[in-house]
Amino acid sequence: MKVPLSWLREYVDLPAVTAQEVADRLTAAGLKLEAIHSHGHEIKNVVVGRVLEIEELTGFKKPIRHCKVEVGEATPREIVCGATNFSVGAVVPVALPGAVLPGGFEIGSRKTYGRLSDGMICSEAELGIAESSPGILLLPQGTPIGADVVELLGLRDDVLELEVATDRGYALSIRGVAREAAIAFGVPFRDPAATEAESGGGESWPASIADPSACDRFVLRSVTGFDPAAESPLWMRVRLDRAGMRSVSLAVDITNYVMLELGQPLHAFDRSRLSGPIVVRRARPGETLETLDHVVRTLHDEDILITDDSGPISMAGTMGGLHTEISEVSTDIVIEAAHFSATGIARESRRHNLVSEASKRFERGVDRELPLAASWRAVQLLVELGGAVAGPGVTHTQVEVSPVRITIPADHPSRVAGVTYERETVIRRLEQIGCTVTEGAAPAASAGHGVAATGVLASGDLADRLAVHGDDLITVTPPTWRPDLTDPNDLAEEVIRLEGYDRIPSVLPPAPAGGGLTEAQRMRRRVGRALAHAGYVEVLAYPFMGPRDLDNLLLPEQDPRRRATRLVNPLSEDEPYMRTTLLPGLLKTLVRNVGRGHADVALFESGLVYRPEPQAPATAPVLPVDRRPTEEELAAIEAALPRQPLRVAVVLAGEFERSGWWGEGRQASWADAVEAARTVARAAGVELGVRADQHEPWHPGRCAALTVTDAETGEAVLAGHAGELHPRVVEAYGLPPRTCAMELELSLLSPDGPVQTPAVSAYPVATQDVALTVAASTPVAEVEAALRAGAGELLESIRLFDVYTGPQVGEGNKSLAYTLRFRAPDRTLTAEETTAARDAAVALAAERTGAQLRGA
Repeated sequence: MKVPLSWLREYVDLPAVTAQEVADRLTAAGLKLEAIHSHGHEIKNVVVGRVLEIEELTGFKKPIRHCKVEVGEATPREIVCGATNFSVGAVVPVALPGAVLPGGFEIGSRKTYGRLSDGMICSEAELGIAESSPGILLLPQGTPIGADVVELLGLRDDVLELEVATDRGYALSIRGVAREAAIAFGVPFRDPAATEAESGGGESWPASIADPSACDRFVLRSVTGFDPAAESPLWMRVRLDRAGMRSVSLAVDITNYVMLELGQPLHAFDRSRLSGPIVVRRARPGETLETLDHVVRTLHDEDILITDDSGPISMAGTMGGLHTEISEVSTDIVIEAAHFSATGIARESRRHNLVSEASKRFERGVDRELPLAASWRAVQLLVELGGAVAGPGVTHTQVEVSPVRITIPADHPSRVAGVTYERETVIRRLEQIGCTVTEGAAPAASAGHGVAATGVLASGDLADRLAVHGDDLITVTPPTWRPDLTDPNDLAEEVIRLEGYDRIPSVLPPAPAGGGLTEAQRMRRRVGRALAHAGYVEVLAYPFMGPRDLDNLLLPEQDPRRRATRLVNPLSEDEPYMRTTLLPGLLKTLVRNVGRGHADVALFESGLVYRPEPQAPATAPVLPVDRRPTEEELAAIEAALPRQPLRVAVVLAGEFERSGWWGEGRQASWADAVEAARTVARAAGVELGVRADQHEPWHPGRCAALTVTDAETGEAVLAGHAGELHPRVVEAYGLPPRTCAMELELSLLSPDGPVQTPAVSAYPVATQDVALTVAASTPVAEVEAALRAGAGELLESIRLFDVYTGPQVGEGNKSLAYTLRFRAPDRTLTAEETTAARDAAVALAAERTGAQLRGA
């Protein structure tokens, strides 16, 4: 909203302050300043002149005139001018030599077209009144010759450009900003809408409201005998330009002027083009309307329309129809002013991508009491400036709306701000913004549509205070121009902002006693640190995926990972689902890194996946906001939510151990993916079981199932998979060959209680190496599990350090060499104890896997 200070001063007696000081006061009151625009301050030495003689110069490609102009000096000035819209005797603005025009343009005497030009006759554009103009600005004949044009026309002005929040629609008018300025400076405010509008004489034009939800007040006034050739006066054109609107014609300019002045959008119809009574209703299927911008619009059944017997003639509150627009020959005019549904106009405007100055105001809330005053103001201007005759009557159709009444304790603003405001201060501030304040609580029967609001307010702490502070209650009826005031906290905000936000001290809230991280948070951090130390880089991918990802992973039709939660408003239609696995995001990140030259990559991510239950409802219920949800409603929401386990996944490609001067590196393999899972398990403090498996998207012969032991049942529970990806998955994503991956559910690895730090023994370790020959098909994990179980409690750790296949162990066999470390917490082990533990481990391995001591 652009607010010229000269216009503002008509309705509020501002002291002798600068535009910046006014802006500072308004900013403190909550109206954000965007910029201050200065107009006319640089203009000087421009006076009023009268054209005495005109000589037409010939021989040039365009009309050139040599004029003698009287400017109040002893002798006339000779000026060369190319405009032709003036004649001898015309009164015009003249920039004398030494004058400065907007933009720092200096005027001097010079010879041009063979004549001396001792100044310049100015147009509106050259004086900064309009962006363009067809010719010279013509002044009224009675204007004093030699007078200062800047002072005469009021060209010197400052304009405040304010950003108006969506709940402050009243500030989209000079009236609204003037009221705020009057409060800020503590000076009187003269309401331009406080006029006695004529309301008798019958109907101006028959009209009715067919849909009260679309419009609750509709006013029509008419004028006849309007002069369509009448021009908008200069002062009006200047104000419209300063406020950011261009001049169109007198009738249109008047409706725009009143809208800027009062905040009430108006529309003018050509009375001769109306047919039958006007009806405000919603659109019907198949209806269309050609609007003023010459676009034929197909109307939606929720659009609010103004219609007559011919059909739609205007999109209410947004844009008028072309058929009934004011033309160059319109003499009889019907002025419409109404109060439309803010929500309805906002949706209509966005539905048609049609934002107008009227729709901006209606969707923010317009004063319901303005239509009568605003339409009368427009009629007065049409009569005064356009020679029209006001019609004898006014059409006033309305739907009764009960006012909102809000009952609050008088100390409510104090409790919200933490600053003490006296009761008299609270009442005074609320009355300043136009509220009516009465003592005590409002009768329930008279609350009208405010009952709903009161019902919302009287809950929790406020309800208790209303009961306790029965003698200290006030009932506030907000003014009609403040539809945003519906809640006690809205009223508290008004008191706080007018008293000054700067008076609220900055007090830091006391820090609560720290509980530290939860065990789940600690474990997630331990896992992240462990993988980072192992050479992996953490990434954060979007938690979305699409059907193509599920196909690229080769997931079967009945795979639970295909059952995904679809977003109502996805960022991309290619990824409309919440992820059920971490792999798609990691694989895409791997492809991006490889494509940018990083061929050796090891990445990990930990995060939630979203796994809907088979019997869960498709959508969650939409709950009301005027009360607390019931237990049944909360249970319905819980049932619709997907299960959200915490998972960790890794992907790796290229060299896991780098090549260098020290020798060849080592390519990442399925074993590294399995080792990543073991790294996670060690950080979580649990033992991880590993066995061969077939599971998409892994290679059927290079996939390991990862299991943990259930503490209650003792059974192995599947926690994830690791291994090399299937070649078709590698091809589908464009991954490097032999890419490996691991995904593990951290939620299943959480131990009961904090992870216990292992006891450190002060006694020496005893080491035993053992080499076992087993069938080549025997999983290493089974051999290790048997050795671990057979060695007993003295075993501290076991490590596979060599795998051998060759003629020495026979065809179809392999040799596994392990280092077994034994240690006792309370003594030094003897050789006999160590050997016995080793033999027991070998014996159990032989029993379970058929292993034999190599060389035995």
